[in-house]
Amino acid sequence: MLFASTNLAARIEEAECGLLADSVDVALRRHPETRPFAIPLAGGIATFSAPNSPLNKVAGLGFAGPLDEAALVAVEQAFAERGSPVQVEIANLADPSIARELTLRGYVLQGFENVLGRSLPASPEAPRAPVVDVQPSPLSELSAWTDVVVTGFASPDTQGVASHESFPRELLENVMLDMASASGFSRYLARRDGVVAGAASLRLAKGVAQLCGAATLPEHRRRGVQSALLAARLEIAAKAGCDVAVVTTQPGSKSQENVQRQGFELLYTRAVLVRSPK
Repeated sequence: MLFASTNLAARIEEAECGLLADSVDVALRRHPETRPFAIPLAGGIATFSAPNSPLNKVAGLGFAGPLDEAALVAVEQAFAERGSPVQVEIANLADPSIARELTLRGYVLQGFENVLGRSLPASPEAPRAPVVDVQPSPLSELSAWTDVVVTGFASPDTQGVASHESFPRELLENVMLDMASASGFSRYLARRDGVVAGAASLRLAKGVAQLCGAATLPEHRRRGVQSALLAARLEIAAKAGCDVAVVTTQPGSKSQENVQRQGFELLYTRAVLVRSPK
């Protein structure tokens, strides 16, 4: 059993902050006109990539002391100047005083997301569908990889709690291109009988393997594609020396069901709190 300690949660949240910071750094180089920023906040980070981007959020709070009100006000102002709401994703293992303070400042609960994990190395190795082949995806396939991920996200499974967010295709394409170019980020394509069926990504950070950006084209679902992508990345992460793999899902979703079948356990939940721009 992988115990969900506050120390483990802090490691995972630190990795999440690193992914956001690296992605925004790429966004700053690719499209500076959107005025991206990454601002440290109470041990976490506040990031803005582009209007309505899923990378616009505050993450990692509650593991490095109390929230400084002046620093929070500065972050709120930065989002307000860009006409963006402030979305805070805070773990239920974080300091509870932060959620209380955010609520008093007018932040409203919008939903939840689950963080699941498993120890590495993953043993025994999960079985793979024999017709599914998973290989690293080089930069020459970046457009094909992005197309699969965005198409998969555009046709989500209806199982579980629906996300409170939805994004236009062009915006998702830009976000995935930013993330795909971030430090430590690797991409993978899955093929069924030689046909591209799914895509996923992996980021390694201080022993934490982040499994993100996974999607299966609708016509290839329920054929073992996600299981094959998951098993391949777990094997790669273990060989790289990671001791824990993590994935974030919508509560009760098919994605959560898939990873739990491969030994992942629910570690903690993030509450999503949103404050509209003044």
